[in-house]
Amino acid sequence: MPKFAANLTMLFNEHDFLDRFQAAAQAGFKAVEYLFPYAYDKQQLADKLQQHGLTQVLHNLPAGDWDGGERGIAILPERVGEFQDGVGRAIEYATTLGCKQVNCLAGKLAEGADRELAHKTLVSNLQFAAAKLKDAGLRLLVEPINTFDIPGFYLNRTEQAAALLQDVGSDNLFIQYDVYHAQRMEGELANTLKKHLDKIAHIQIADNPGRNEPGTGEINYAWLFKYIDSIGYQGWIGGEYKPAGVTKDGLGWMTELTEVTA
Repeated sequence: MPKFAANLTMLFNEHDFLDRFQAAAQAGFKAVEYLFPYAYDKQQLADKLQQHGLTQVLHNLPAGDWDGGERGIAILPERVGEFQDGVGRAIEYATTLGCKQVNCLAGKLAEGADRELAHKTLVSNLQFAAAKLKDAGLRLLVEPINTFDIPGFYLNRTEQAAALLQDVGSDNLFIQYDVYHAQRMEGELANTLKKHLDKIAHIQIADNPGRNEPGTGEINYAWLFKYIDSIGYQGWIGGEYKPAGVTKDGLGWMTELTEVTA
């Protein structure tokens, strides 16, 4: 049976962020994830998790000026020091929150930028982060993201991510597989999941088009959830989608699309 985590950045936006923990727990979630914890005191977030019996399963490394349009800094050679400082900050938060894995957003490659240098910078940064997180008992993830939603995003296909893992050469670097991004960029969801299962530490979901609830678009989630079970995936599945309306009114997919796996 799939284990679902609520992405509090995207779900329960009817509530202030700190109230979303309670809303997720009341809706039946046992785990949460979100993009970034850094705007809040880490102990305050840990208290929310404990108060509502929730497990924190994922957050991202600091990713630069998000409001200014940045989507990660790991490929930027002039930002290595900032990246390394962010690794330390992420470890502090993840340790306090009991979060066992942290995701790295590679960033957007500017037009005309040196792609080879960006790749070397990314490899070096991931080697640094993977080692530091391993020392702290945490796993490092990288996520391919589609270039329709984020034009210029450097890491955008599963095979590219798998090759990146080879280049980094760490046993503490894994893939975060987002079904929505993968569907937009490459399709072949089932075969890709099975091929790279040993490298996939986390899955996220949304339907396409629209990035709304599973079951609202072209992806056969009832079949896919059953398949994910059948190949032995044991991790969490994060609901990182845009609710079409009030979040709790659209949560029927969690039972309707998983009845076949019971």
